[in-house]
Amino acid sequence: MTRRLAQVAKKVGVSEATVSRVLNDKPGVSEATRQSVLSALDVLGYERPTQLRGERARLVGLVLPELQNPIFPAFAEVIGGALAQQGLTPVLCTQTKGGVSEADYVELLLQQQVSGVVFAGGLFAQADAPHDHYRLLAERNIPVVLINAAIADLDFPCIACDDAVAVEQSWRHLTSLGHERIGLVLGPGDHLPSRRKLAAVRAAGGSLGDDLVERSMFSLEGGQAAASRLLERGVTGIICASDPLALGAVRAARRRGLHVPRDVSVVGYDDSAFMTCTEPPLTTVRQPIEAMGRAAVDLLCAQIQGTEVPHGELLFEPELVVRGSTAQASAK
Repeated sequence: MTRRLAQVAKKVGVSEATVSRVLNDKPGVSEATRQSVLSALDVLGYERPTQLRGERARLVGLVLPELQNPIFPAFAEVIGGALAQQGLTPVLCTQTKGGVSEADYVELLLQQQVSGVVFAGGLFAQADAPHDHYRLLAERNIPVVLINAAIADLDFPCIACDDAVAVEQSWRHLTSLGHERIGLVLGPGDHLPSRRKLAAVRAAGGSLGDDLVERSMFSLEGGQAAASRLLERGVTGIICASDPLALGAVRAARRRGLHVPRDVSVVGYDDSAFMTCTEPPLTTVRQPIEAMGRAAVDLLCAQIQGTEVPHGELLFEPELVVRGSTAQASAK
């Protein structure tokens, strides 16, 4: 008990006597200090006293599918900072191969009595993936915000970058440069943002046969393999569903002795960190990470405070950033 008091007091920057008053539900402690002590208990892994367990912790789960793609640390930085400004502590949950599953993370977050959860990518974006752990959150009335895809049968609010506008910007850019044979490298078949990108191109009248669409896992290696197949079919422009996929496409072109952008133009998606430092610098569609992350936190905090929030998707406008990986189609 003494060790616990000392650790919590050090974490919060108050005396052990103050921590003791909070744990024993005694008066004489400000509400801000009280919440800080309870949050410290949660973060340090200590159980709350029985009389205090009915309250949700000032913790918010931030669930990410990975950290290798720079877009996810970027979201984590914005969301974490915005949560801290609201007096909430983010708990980062990142999936790793063979590690803790998303459903297991949800169970752990429920045990910690979190105030809410933000999912920035994950199984909710895959139509055929198991969604039972999301239903569990809904049944427990835990505030949830999804980023970049909604779940059709669950009424969670969603913040998303407009996939249709993003791919239309990329398509128009390449066609304006004279490219006629353009391929797409998308995520798996049940990946909802990828489905929307494909539907948008076809709805806009883009000449896109099945032979010009390749599916891949979201990795540089996956992008390289998918782009290699497109290059065998004679494409001169490639639109990718993420920046790592686009970097894989650049590598695939080089392995075939092709020059980017003289022989092949490549467009990414996200405008994640260091895309100005690649060779060539990557033309990509920028997600407004700062605005999206802050909007997600605003929606979550409104739910935590009991305010009714609009459900469905709140769409943000992407921006095409033209750099050195696209150029005029070469005359054949």
